[in-house]
Amino acid sequence: LVLDLKPPRTPAGHLAEGLVEQWPVYTAYLSSYIYGAVIWLNHKTSFTRIRRMNPGLHWANLGILFTTGLLPFATAMIAHEGQRGNPQDERVAVLLYATVGVLLCASWVWFFHYLCGHPELAKEDVHSRFFTLERGRAWAGVVLYTAAGVLGWFVEPLLALAIFLALPIFYGVTSHGLERTSTSRHRR
Repeated sequence: LVLDLKPPRTPAGHLAEGLVEQWPVYTAYLSSYIYGAVIWLNHKTSFTRIRRMNPGLHWANLGILFTTGLLPFATAMIAHEGQRGNPQDERVAVLLYATVGVLLCASWVWFFHYLCGHPELAKEDVHSRFFTLERGRAWAGVVLYTAAGVLGWFVEPLLALAIFLALPIFYGVTSHGLERTSTSRHRR
């Protein structure tokens, strides 16, 4: 994630200005880190419910890891194009990010779909609904990232950015699963 954080190229005595001018790079790093942390929380929660692995689940997991690795690039593109201010390039960057988001959520769909079809991989105390609900949560991301891409391309990139911001918040709040989130609310 930190590969894009580089010292600014500034003349002597202008380092502070150069550091301030790189604010989009810092924003992109922070955004990527937070989203990566949310993915890690969701990943950890899922694996606390898995008893054993098999080759199919390994491949589904690799899909999640691969698509997660694309996030810093897509985020950096949005930051870079937002700083340059070219509307066409901003739309392309938004479409790229939306595509990465769709692929990421689709990899989670694949992961949870695989677990739904292989209940023997889950721990015995895991309710059969858990992976089904999580698959639905992943499908919501596929739909919303697709909508963000369409809105960002045809209407306004800022609409897409609002959705891009809302989705990690949603996935962070529900990182322990929809079932546990709704149970926690009912206990209060």
